Amino acid sequence: MTAETAAVLPALVAVLAAALWLIQVVGAQLECVDAARAAARAAARGEPLADVEHRARAATHPNALIAVDRATDLTHVRITVHVRPAWGLPLPPATVNATATAATEP
Repeated sequence: MTAETAAVLPALVAVLAAALWLIQVVGAQLECVDAARAAARAAARGEPLADVEHRARAATHPNALIAVDRATDLTHVRITVHVRPAWGLPLPPATVNATATAATEP
């Protein structure tokens, strides 16, 4: 019994670590979606783009890449975040993207 437990334990730890990383990625995706929606609404209302980007960055990750494109009819916001698990620094990061569009107000 002890030998089987010792053999299975590393696999169980790896599955647990992968599940925790997946939860972290899903959480980052939800943050990006919410921040992109709020930023698109704020930019469409005519708020300064620097303020919009600052709020979006505060709602997601300090290293988030934020692109705001305000046109006369539509405002587009795209947020990209690279998520890397704290325990797996040599692993490549997972890239999370979110986009939102709002009608630009006159």
